[in-house]
Amino acid sequence: MRIAVCGGPYGNPYALAAFAEDARARGAEKLYCLGDLGGFGADVDALWPILTDHGITCVAGNYDVAIARGDTDCGCGYRDPRDNEYAQTVYDHTLATTGRDFAAWMGDLPTERRGTIAGTEVHMVHGSTLALNDFWWESLPYAQHQARVAASGADVILCTHSGLPWQMDVDGSLVVNVGVLGKPANDGRREVWYAILDLDDGRASAELVPLGYDWQAQAASMRAAGLPEVFVETIETGWWTTCLEILPPAERSRGRFHLYRSTLPTTFTPVGTEPGVEGVAGDRPVVPLFGSPYFPSRLWLYTNFHCNLACDYCAVASSPRATPRTLPADTFRTLVDEAVAAGFTELYVTGGEPFLHPEITALLDHASARLPTVVMTNAMLLRGRRAAGLAHLVGRKLTVQTSLDGATAATHDLHRGAGSFERTLDGIRLLTGLGLPPRVALTETPENTCEIPATAALLRELGLPENNFAVRPLLRRGFAETGTEIGEDSSVPELTVSADGLHWHPAGADRTTSPDLHLAAAGTPLEAGKRLVTERFFTARLADGSLPRPVRCAV
Repeated sequence: MRIAVCGGPYGNPYALAAFAEDARARGAEKLYCLGDLGGFGADVDALWPILTDHGITCVAGNYDVAIARGDTDCGCGYRDPRDNEYAQTVYDHTLATTGRDFAAWMGDLPTERRGTIAGTEVHMVHGSTLALNDFWWESLPYAQHQARVAASGADVILCTHSGLPWQMDVDGSLVVNVGVLGKPANDGRREVWYAILDLDDGRASAELVPLGYDWQAQAASMRAAGLPEVFVETIETGWWTTCLEILPPAERSRGRFHLYRSTLPTTFTPVGTEPGVEGVAGDRPVVPLFGSPYFPSRLWLYTNFHCNLACDYCAVASSPRATPRTLPADTFRTLVDEAVAAGFTELYVTGGEPFLHPEITALLDHASARLPTVVMTNAMLLRGRRAAGLAHLVGRKLTVQTSLDGATAATHDLHRGAGSFERTLDGIRLLTGLGLPPRVALTETPENTCEIPATAALLRELGLPENNFAVRPLLRRGFAETGTEIGEDSSVPELTVSADGLHWHPAGADRTTSPDLHLAAAGTPLEAGKRLVTERFFTARLADGSLPRPVRCAV
């Protein structure tokens, strides 16, 4: 026997009617709905004749129970106050506009249905086998899936509530979250989802079906009812713009929006907050993580890891004896082009010492033609063809950054090697003479803290603007045995690419000394890296509710 099962019509009669027609056309002999008749759209009463005319058998969802009883809220199970605020807005509308006869009909619905269909034991619930409003997410640990299946014991268990369709075999039982009809599945598609199941003598298979319907009419009805525009936007775009905080990290990373704007920090100015930048500017209450202060839209590329210096606090363990792990020129160019397509707005090129890469000026030429580019260097190798190559890039979107760790040779050379102070000053003068006055960063150590004002004064004497100088913390990574701890649970991510793959932060790009900050293997697309960072960000955040801090390696 073939049956069709939908979830959450959410006051969307256009999708419910399309479900009945599509399911019958696919040969479904029986139609079922797993509850939540209201909850997002404007016209719940319009569902009743569709349900009865098409013989759709229903179970009650938490929404239906609440409307039937006249409760003060939907009992949806949200924990975040902003999620609950949006849910309350729609619940108040639904309670006020649903006829009491229909509400009484909802009150007579069972909260689960269980029976044998074509020799297969089928258990239909709204949330899960544990609770009416339990969110049965695909990403739950397998043991939690097992617990829900054990509470049922049926051959097939059908659920909804979370709004996201999936299916899984759990200890021999087929579990299907059939999705919902009332809004898209946060996948950028305007279609909604339901499930077709084929049941035969104890055997079962399921197909998740994308369903097209008159979404324009649904959006118009919601506007006419005065529902908030953020609800309508989800219907029109396929992306959730409300009720985000309930999503687990894996599910949240697949959407377009991840954070409520009200959670963004105000204590520092991030990249990407200028007007017109997608996801931060504007008045939408939700924003993507990427492009926000918590995941800046700058990409770091490690051209290599060998260096002419052996700084004793190098976070990525670079030195003349380090394995070069050189990024091939073609790979570099491909990554730059991919970064543009993926929405990155800045590029940081670093190492090791990037000017040991044999094609560095050609790479900077390509990069700075596509994106504002910053190259990190100790400024000690800028002679001959390297200096000539830089001279050709004056006027491009290129910035050079170097390091000066004190106002005297004794202080600077203490960690970076004898003679490096004077050679760095020569490099700063050369860059200034080329028309590329560098940014300069000082890594603060116990030995140079007292020289920070004098270092700033020295750089002013060399003709650098005051805002071209910044102090950054010593990080306990690589060669450094002391300093600020940095990890993915405490730092803002800055996606970084090396020959070894993708990394959480440029200070953790050495896979040997920072394996915990390695995200994915070489060749992983940047878009996949963005999703992985987003998932890991929320995994760390949800562990204790905290939000990370920025750890800047650049001025």
